[in-house]
Order: sequence, then structure tokens, then C-alpha cells
Amino acid sequence: MIRQVANIFSIPELRKRILVTLGLLIVYRLGMYVPIPGTGPEFIRQFAAERSGMGGAESYLSFISTITGGSMLPFLFCLGIMPYISASIVLQLLTTVIPSLEKLAKEGDAGRKKMQEYTRYLTVLLCIVQGAVIISNGVGGAATWLAGSDVNRTLYFIIALVSITTGTVFLMWLGEQIDEFGIGNGVSLIIMAGIVDRLPGIVLNLMQSASWSLTDTASGGVSLGVVILLGLMFVGIVFGTVMITQGQRRIPIQQARQIRGRRVYGAMQRQYLPLKVNQAGVIPVIFASSLMMIPAWVFGALDKWLNWGVTRELQVAFNANEGAIPYIIFYIVLIIVFCYFWVAIQFQPNEMANNLRDYGHFVPGMRPGSRTAEYLEKVMNRITYVGAAFLAGIAIIPLLLSKATNVSMMVTGFLGGTGLLIVVSVALDVVQRIESHLIMRHYEGFLSSGRVKGRQR
Repeated sequence: MIRQVANIFSIPELRKRILVTLGLLIVYRLGMYVPIPGTGPEFIRQFAAERSGMGGAESYLSFISTITGGSMLPFLFCLGIMPYISASIVLQLLTTVIPSLEKLAKEGDAGRKKMQEYTRYLTVLLCIVQGAVIISNGVGGAATWLAGSDVNRTLYFIIALVSITTGTVFLMWLGEQIDEFGIGNGVSLIIMAGIVDRLPGIVLNLMQSASWSLTDTASGGVSLGVVILLGLMFVGIVFGTVMITQGQRRIPIQQARQIRGRRVYGAMQRQYLPLKVNQAGVIPVIFASSLMMIPAWVFGALDKWLNWGVTRELQVAFNANEGAIPYIIFYIVLIIVFCYFWVAIQFQPNEMANNLRDYGHFVPGMRPGSRTAEYLEKVMNRITYVGAAFLAGIAIIPLLLSKATNVSMMVTGFLGGTGLLIVVSVALDVVQRIESHLIMRHYEGFLSSGRVKGRQR
């Protein structure tokens, strides 16, 4: 391993890319603790005291801030990179239904730049809407953030809205710089950095509250049995994430025989078309998590307005912290639906079948054209079911474990949930990119046992 690391830093271009990536991520993490101008000093002191007393485990952060790198507090990067992700997804969805956008997306580099420009505009719009909601009714709210400050509330609202919008736009720019000058996907690395930064505090908090008894929790701490269970869950989810992320269904394809003079070309060439098991990645979980916050908010508002017992029960039933059966069922259904929906947008079997036919390739036993497209779509639907089931399991395990063991959702979510799934997936992507640089320059791969290969399923 030491030799592989030395090989990485012996390549000037790769070394520069890694250092640029680390430098930009450090800038991002420093910006997470820069308060909005005008924020009251009493709130800042209270925030520091709570963070210090909890060992870095910010239990009041919501789940969505965990998986997007935000903080939902009065700091410049409180929105994280989520508005940019949402804008990219919305624009990609609109591309499939608006012919002009679809035509623009197919215009090569010029079309890609124009789509990127539209994404930035939509990101700013989403920042304004989300920022206004968070400042007015979010965690703490403007009234709490202004504690001990002489700034007018209306003026502070404007300053805060401009500040957090600028912060997200700056994060968007950081991600683009990492894409161009660094290593890995910039947005994914920003999200990963926000998650990894909280992991040491969560582990430290768990160790401090753990007892040496396997089952005794009378002191209010976490039993040793639960700690062991969390450790096993951590290892199992890492292993499963690697298997599913690298899992592929390889469709055999052959090149049609071509006769040129007295020679025959392509008849014996056999290649594979890899189809990823988890084609949608972690996007369905993020979408489902965001939508599942809406029912609790709606029923909570109705309960305050109507004061009905039914609305109060529905609010509890759709509260993520309660882990109720209706919430879990709808959560699973949404993840599966979004998995198939996202794959249907990203995976185009007709276009893929036409490309194979145009380049003289075919799937053995399948007629080129529509029959090949039907076969590819059938295979993708089957393997997507496996990927969707895996994502649903990853998403609900922290909920079930938190309800069964009374451990904080923040702890179970970090050590065995979507956050860990994102970290492992992004780490695999970075390792593969580093390996490609090494092998291109005739070095061994990053792992001593060989390259990180797709697992055939």
C-alpha cells in the first residue's frame, strides 16, 4: 500500500489534482463555520457550547442536512449543495418532456454549456425559496439567530438570504473547479466531506455513552451489545455497498462478420455490454427523504390550524424520528418508484440498440433493433429491482434500529445508513479515477490485489 501511495505522488499531474481537491475541500469545511453577518453573538456561543458538549455530534440537524453537507443553521453554507443537485435533477427531468431542451442537450459541448447555465439560474431560484423558508420557519429561525444582536429583523432576513444564496453558488463553483482541476466528482466530494467531518464526533459520542454491559441500559447509556450490532452493521453495509455499486450484468455482444477481400473480420470478437445493478445511485433515497418530510410538515400545520386529533396522529405517523409503520412503508415505495423512474430517464434501450446495430454489433440470439431494445429493457428492469431493494434496506435499517435500541437516529444514520452509502460510493469512484491515472502511466493499481473491477452478477 505504501508503494501505491508513493506512485500516486510521483506523478506530477495526479499529485497536483489531489492537492487541489484537498485544498478546495478544506475551503468548503472552513466556510461551514463562517456565520451570516449580523448573527447574534449569544447564539454563536450557545452553538459552540452545544457542539463542544456533544463531542461534535450535532443532534439537532435534520436528516437531509446530513446527506447533503448542509447545517440548517445561520452559516454561509447552511443550504449545502442540495439546491444545485435539485436543479440538475429537475432540469434533467424537463429535458425528457420538453423537446427544445432535449434538442439543446444533444448539441454537443455548446448545448452542455447552455444547460449548465440554466442549471445555475434554477439553483439561485431554489436557494431563494429554500433560504426564505429556513430563515423564517427553519431550525431556530431568524428570531433565535438574532439573539443578542442589534440588527433589524427585516434587514437581517435580506442579509441572510443573500448570504446563504451566495454560499451555495460558491459551493457550486467549488464543485466545478474540482471537476476541472481536481480528482473525482466535485459535488459528490463536497457531500462526502460534509458527512465524513461528522463521523469522528458521532463515534466519540457513541463511545462515551456506551456501557460495558451487553444488555444493561439502566444508566441511560448504550449497551455494549448495541455498539457491537452497530459495528457489524457498519461492516455489512460497507461490504454490501461495494458489491452492489460494482455489480454489473454483462450482456454478451458480438461484432458482425465482415469480409474484406480474402480476410474475415469481427466474427470471433466477443465483448460485453455492462449494465450496473444500482444504475440510479443514491438519488432515489435523497428524493424520497425530501418528499417524506412534506406530509409531516403539512399535517403539523393542519394540526395547529384545525387542532384535530386525526391530524396529530397523522403527523406522528409520518415523522421520521418516530419510525412508524406508515412512514416506513411509504418510504420504501417511494425509493423503489424513484429507482425505476430514474433508470427509465437515464437508460435508453432503443438508443443503445440502434447504436449497437449501427456499429455492427449484436446480442447473440437477438435480432438487432427493437428485439434487442426489448431484451435490454427487460434485463434492466430485473436488476433494478435488486438495486432498489438494496437502497430501501439501507434507508430503513437506521430507522428500525433506532426504534428498537433507542439510539439516536443521527448515530444509526451515520454508521449504517444513506450517509455511509454515499461515502463508500464516492470513495470507490475516486479510487477508480486514481487507478486509471496510474495504469495509463504503466503503474500498478491502487490496490495491491489488482484493479477495482465491476462484479459480474
